[in-house]
Amino acid sequence: MANLQDKRMTRIAAALALVALSAGVACAAGGDGHADSGVVAKDFAWRILDFSLMIGILIYFLTKPIRNGLAGRREGIEKALSDAVAAREAAEAKFAEYDSKLSKAAAEIEEMSLSIRREGELERERILANAKEMAQKITAEAEKTAESEILRARTELRQEASRLAITLAEELLKKQMTAGDQARLVDEYVSKVGELH
Repeated sequence: MANLQDKRMTRIAAALALVALSAGVACAAGGDGHADSGVVAKDFAWRILDFSLMIGILIYFLTKPIRNGLAGRREGIEKALSDAVAAREAAEAKFAEYDSKLSKAAAEIEEMSLSIRREGELERERILANAKEMAQKITAEAEKTAESEILRARTELRQEASRLAITLAEELLKKQMTAGDQARLVDEYVSKVGELH
């Protein structure tokens, strides 16, 4: 790259020297024709020397700053390119990282959703099993209560029937029994009690 810049500077210097030479020839040719050709040639030679010195001094003093400026510009461009490449690589790495995280998050969300569904199904089954168990307990208790009520009602009915039977028997005995029958029953009762003692 430095060789290319040196060549450019040399070409620029040669082009400037040619322009100066052309300008000197034009000035020499544009005289009024009365001057001596030796004086004109000497004047022309001094002008060329003066111009060449000026070009040489300019080249000497300007080449280094121009080279440094161009080198700095080149380095700046190279740095900007390397920074852009590094930034692109960092962005691609970040994108890959976020893409990976997003994929993992989507998988985790799907897994959590399935887990929640499974837990919901298990909870539903547990609730249904508890409800069936409670229904069976309630049915069994209702059956026990019904049986108990039936037994109680039967017992009450038997007691009522016995009471009614006794009442009916008393009324029948009162109607059909005479005083002699009562005396005979008392005697039988007393004799049975006497036998027991």
